[in-house]
Amino acid sequence: MKIIYLHQYFTTPAMHGGTRSYELARRLVGMGHEVHMVTSDTEPTQEATSWRETNESGIHVHWLPVPYSNSMTYADRMRAFSRFAVNSAHRAMKLSGDVVFATSTPLTIAVPGIFASRWNNKPMVFEVRDLWPAIPIAVGALKSRPAILAAQMLEKAAYAGAAHIVALSPGMKAGVEAAGVSPEKITVIPNLCDPERFQVPASAGKEFRQKYPWLGDRPMILYAGTLGLVNGVDYLVRVAADMRTRDPEVRFVIMGHGREEKVLHELADQLGVRNRNLFFLPSVPKAEIPAVLSATNIATSLFTDVPGMQDNSANKFFDALAAGRPLALNYGGWQAELLEREQFGLYLPPKDIAGASALLASRVRDSRWLAEAGERAGRLGRERFSADSAARRLAEVLQHAVGKA
Repeated sequence: MKIIYLHQYFTTPAMHGGTRSYELARRLVGMGHEVHMVTSDTEPTQEATSWRETNESGIHVHWLPVPYSNSMTYADRMRAFSRFAVNSAHRAMKLSGDVVFATSTPLTIAVPGIFASRWNNKPMVFEVRDLWPAIPIAVGALKSRPAILAAQMLEKAAYAGAAHIVALSPGMKAGVEAAGVSPEKITVIPNLCDPERFQVPASAGKEFRQKYPWLGDRPMILYAGTLGLVNGVDYLVRVAADMRTRDPEVRFVIMGHGREEKVLHELADQLGVRNRNLFFLPSVPKAEIPAVLSATNIATSLFTDVPGMQDNSANKFFDALAAGRPLALNYGGWQAELLEREQFGLYLPPKDIAGASALLASRVRDSRWLAEAGERAGRLGRERFSADSAARRLAEVLQHAVGKA
């Protein structure tokens, strides 16, 4: 098959961010398929004004310069979404192909997907990574009635225009069904693990620790990801403040960037934890995350208490599994149920900071528990969420869509 893969925020391991599309696409190429990735260059040079093309592990990537960052205002984000939607539609229409695979977010990726599908009379498969527009509405990013109605219309158009839909969690599948889509039209392919990439020697973690005198051999609790409003990372700052009264040698590391970064720094200063037992580090390329996780005792996945967020399929959750690291999360849903069933980490009460701190303090120095939980995490990643298995399932979905067209 010739697959036209639309993802506005495609990244390789040499870049910052999740690599689901990269891992799936390179495996599709390995199966003998031709993959054209249509994406954006979010940090273009000043000279960049039009499309450029590269080959990334056999993936033919088309890059359009569209500056974007998590610190942008919502209006600026919408302009970036719109610019990419219009220009990528033209690109995808020219590329033709046997099938269009469009992955959100943003939901506006449906626009080039629908246009390319209809122009070339080829099927579109649509991947739902977040329940847009439900989440932006819940956090107040979408407020005006016209904007909400437009987003809801686009959501319906995306589902109606798709030959099949891929959802990243059972909760997302339920959300799509609630929008009137038949369950037979939806396949769940959760986020994925690439254990081979994350199985680094212990020396990699030791080297990371040696770079920071404040860390050394002390217990380390990590948050590595976006510092956005929905992520609710202030929770970890407050836990760190309580931990100072329990075990002041435990080190909390927040690694990432986003629009809430300044607010988090101010809160850490206010609570007296910044550069004491909590430390901020800049985000690193995906290729460097395995070494960071190797140095970690407990990784975390956090979200604010917003309806729908429990249905997420966060990269950081699956990175911890791939690295064989115990995971602590503070939200319910399918991941919390999986954690309770498989016992590879801790459920932190979202509204009980002291309780969360006490729970972490009871486990972060327990070498036996850390080893056993980490082993369970690694086994689960290999057996249930491998990238190879996800790519095979996606290939089946795409081939089925082409066969029905």
